[in-house]
Amino acid sequence: MEKYKEIERSIITKYRKEIWSRFVKAVQEYELIKENDNIMVCISGGKDSFLLAKCVQELQRHGNVKFSAHYVVMNPGYSDKNKEFILKNAEILGVPIEMFETDIFDVVNKVASKSPCYLCARMRRGYLYSKAQELGCNKIALGHHFDDVIETTLLSMFYGCEVKTMLPKLHSDNFKGLELIRPLYLVKEASINAWRNSNELTFINCACKFTEECAIEDENKSKREEMKKLIKQLRSMNRDIDYNIFKSLDNINLNCVLGVKKDGVYKSFMEDYDKIE
Repeated sequence: MEKYKEIERSIITKYRKEIWSRFVKAVQEYELIKENDNIMVCISGGKDSFLLAKCVQELQRHGNVKFSAHYVVMNPGYSDKNKEFILKNAEILGVPIEMFETDIFDVVNKVASKSPCYLCARMRRGYLYSKAQELGCNKIALGHHFDDVIETTLLSMFYGCEVKTMLPKLHSDNFKGLELIRPLYLVKEASINAWRNSNELTFINCACKFTEECAIEDENKSKREEMKKLIKQLRSMNRDIDYNIFKSLDNINLNCVLGVKKDGVYKSFMEDYDKIE
């Protein structure tokens, strides 16, 4: 059996419960993929986005809903080594990628070399949405997973002073008719790592021009990494801690919060406290 077929088979057999079933559940529960959707699957070169591509391929071939998919890699200015690494993995995995070139790294290096991340992220989003429109897509699929959701939630609480999370889908504010979806929303990172290791795969983790030293998968010191370590520590005391955090976001008791904000408008519990029903 060819390598890519073995990899595909592992998703729906060995990792059916941990990956495939959770992927399908997210797609169905949050209505992420509908009839006649034209989806641009964004591949960064990492394990998450390549697994996403394989899951979407499987759903496209054997699912009941008919949709189109484009597997796209945006090159912001990767080194030749990293670019070839991504192309090689696409070949191994049997993913028909389309890579398009941009000058993001060069522009960011000139304009904001000391603090590149914010500008780089904004430019990446702009290029991706523009590419999706060029391809006639109505949805953009990203490889964010369950752990990303929990980490984002804690980061918002600890450093942003608000309770908010990463949603499974959202409409674009600046690109009419485009929707962003996250089909791996319920898949845990540990399961993705297990799938990768079981199939003896190696992926790009950080191919940023400004941090080339972390080009091959490695731990990256950051606030997000701080959250990963914290969750791991909490999980040692309660193995369901991350799931409990997740469910809390789906079970907010508005009678017991100090205030809420919607569409930028804040409302305190004091506004209705003395009202008699």
